[in-house]
Amino acid sequence: MASGPLTFGVLLWPQYTDWPSLMRAGARADQLGYDSLWTWDHLYPIVGSPQGPIFEGYLTLAGWASLTRRIGLGLMVGANTFRNPALVVKMVTALDHMSSGRMVLGIGGAWFETEHTALGIDFGASVGERLDRLDEAVALMVGMLHSGEGTARGRFYHARSARNDPPPVQRHLPILIGGGGERKTLATVARYADMWNIDGTPEEVRHKDEVLRRWCESVRRDTSQIERTANGGAPIIRDDLGEARRVAAEIGRRNGNYPGPDLLGPPERVAEHVRPFVGLGFRNFYFDMPAPFDDETLERLIRDVKPLLN
Repeated sequence: MASGPLTFGVLLWPQYTDWPSLMRAGARADQLGYDSLWTWDHLYPIVGSPQGPIFEGYLTLAGWASLTRRIGLGLMVGANTFRNPALVVKMVTALDHMSSGRMVLGIGGAWFETEHTALGIDFGASVGERLDRLDEAVALMVGMLHSGEGTARGRFYHARSARNDPPPVQRHLPILIGGGGERKTLATVARYADMWNIDGTPEEVRHKDEVLRRWCESVRRDTSQIERTANGGAPIIRDDLGEARRVAAEIGRRNGNYPGPDLLGPPERVAEHVRPFVGLGFRNFYFDMPAPFDDETLERLIRDVKPLLN
């Protein structure tokens, strides 16, 4: 079981919004004292209709790096299929310098076939192949980030003695891997990750955590070296439930007509949702926030919900 204070992050959806609003919301999260700021790595919207606007993830992080001062930054999570992993290391390292040492390298196997087909990006033959790619990619990333040089195993990638110069500002820039695949993803997490992200019910998360612990035993890794992160939901905080429903409906309409957030009500309702994960030993949570970004929820998560859990 982990111990220590909770950390709160916010994941601002880059779809169905405009650039000034996305930048302002990120700066506001920094001002309010959030610990981390995330966005997706998708090229088509993934909630509601995919036929809508969305901003690219790494350039969004670059924008926030120039506007924020203390908050951690990352993708939740990067799509490994989109980019050469050696290039990703160089990009994240540049962002670490831009942000004075606040980057996390978030990475996952990728899942949204629609955007791959539309943009002509190789999706791979199967889920298993994408996860094999991920494992090889992360091994290369670890070498480049933490040893200054990396060589790919060679089935999917062909980097040879790839240098990462200059190194990141951080002495150990963390790698976060997202996913819960029990045969491959969690094995990759056990071998290489500094952080792990998982979604699901408390029962599902407990099970995945137990599988990860077994993989850590298999590869002789201290499981406490891997920081756990979990999704706290997409809340709309209002003391009046009717007002929360109105705001959620407007957000749903804006985002391609999906039903909208469903974690609605006062701070106690949100704390009740998160508390079982705290009981599992998780200390790091992030909350989804679709556009139009709700400043009252952003403020009250930190001001009202976090003290209920700490």
